[in-house]
Amino acid sequence: MTYAFLILLAYIIGSIPSGLIVGKVGYNTDIRDHGSGNLGGTNTFRVLGKKAGIIVTLADILKGTLATLLPALLNISEVNPLIIGTFAVVGHMYPIFAKFRGGKAVATSGGLLLGLSPLLFGIILLSFIVMLYVSKYVSLSSMTTGLVAVVASIFLQDQGLLILTSILTIFIFYRHRANIKRIINKTEPKIKWM
Repeated sequence: MTYAFLILLAYIIGSIPSGLIVGKVGYNTDIRDHGSGNLGGTNTFRVLGKKAGIIVTLADILKGTLATLLPALLNISEVNPLIIGTFAVVGHMYPIFAKFRGGKAVATSGGLLLGLSPLLFGIILLSFIVMLYVSKYVSLSSMTTGLVAVVASIFLQDQGLLILTSILTIFIFYRHRANIKRIINKTEPKIKWM
């Protein structure tokens, strides 16, 4: 019963459509009708600008962190926070509040890792920034960061973390399959550094 309650709560937290809320409330825009149609931070940056993109990205990260910390916050020690946090990622990808059309799992996965291992979060954040600077592809940087998380988990010798990062990376690659095709065809949009 406890597990079922926390899983449901984590899924609901993950389902909060940050991009949809910020777009409609702040800009009277449904970002699903623009750009890639995705509710995540990247599409928000492209459609609504930096301020909205930052707000949505931070909100999506915090969804994963909050869900992962639920067992600790509710003082429930017998529940594995890895499992609970993963359901926030599922909620982010397939949100019940947005007709199951959500983001691509990157920011919320990062938030999960922030709640679980701040050291690993720091590693993947640095790898994302470096890869983004070099490639200018957000999608490629996201997928590369997933692989870095898996490798870092091996070095940290944490089997649970390795399993988790592997699952999250599979999610991320699956959600970016259209981006992979565009990168291969050289039609994937790049960001512009000022």
